[in-house]
Amino acid sequence: MNDVIITSELTKVYGKTIAVDSVNLQVKKSEVFGFLGLNGAGKTTAIRMLLGMVAPTRGESFILGEKVKAGNVGLWNHVGYMVETPYSYPELTVKENLEIVWKLRSMKDRNRVSWIMGLLELEKYASVKAKHLSLGNGQRLGIAKALIHRPEILILDEPTNGLDPAGIVEVRELLKSLAENEGVTILVSSHNLDEVSRMASNLGIIHNGRLVRRMDTVNLETELRKTLVVDGRQREFMKDVLLKNGYQASAIDGGCLELQEEEAIQHPDRIAEMLVAAGCPPTLLKVDRENLETYFLRLIQNGEKNHA
Repeated sequence: MNDVIITSELTKVYGKTIAVDSVNLQVKKSEVFGFLGLNGAGKTTAIRMLLGMVAPTRGESFILGEKVKAGNVGLWNHVGYMVETPYSYPELTVKENLEIVWKLRSMKDRNRVSWIMGLLELEKYASVKAKHLSLGNGQRLGIAKALIHRPEILILDEPTNGLDPAGIVEVRELLKSLAENEGVTILVSSHNLDEVSRMASNLGIIHNGRLVRRMDTVNLETELRKTLVVDGRQREFMKDVLLKNGYQASAIDGGCLELQEEEAIQHPDRIAEMLVAAGCPPTLLKVDRENLETYFLRLIQNGEKNHA
């Protein structure tokens, strides 16, 4: 079976609130799948149902072809996870926390604890109590506990939360390496489209409990809106020149001019030649790509309209 994670019509209702509404996901072997949504969109609830932590109101989940249900405990030997908060024993050290997981999972390789501390760069915190860790290092410990048994499937909820930029890059590269070099299937949830798009091959966007979009990150670039941003010392004159030549230029933050015509975006050199010939050479000329967060908000707004 190529799809190793499947949800079918997964739904969770709390009273009159629909937290997750008929979500269908398919994640292929060795894929990094980005599960995206704003806080409160339903990501964590969906993941909890997928892991058997919460019973669905309707629908079902499958991991490695087996239905997720009470009593199917052997399945979790193949799965590592960190959901919402990287829980640990606060009075125990980093090493002691990992040793407990090592014992609970009945692992025989005694080097596994030192291996995972090295992988997540936790050696220097080995003797530090978990309660004294920074938020970022607490995240590292949570990821270490999820990875220590070298699972086939890794499910992480906001794994880069609290990490500094260098730590975010390290976790991103680690997850990509696990998928590409060791065949680990990874489902990672986040509210940060920009970050997840750098590591995931496919994305699913959830909003108000519904999956509003699935996309391939290879094609994401083509879906982002682009504009040509122009600036110069004679902005009003430049705007008049552009208007006379059929271009609608509007002012944006900072006073620069923005053109949305495809011809201008594809051929900024022609715009430059036109302005130079008119006696108002540009001091700035660049094709600007829509911010990924803006795209994300636009997408979920469209999703709301489609389901209104």
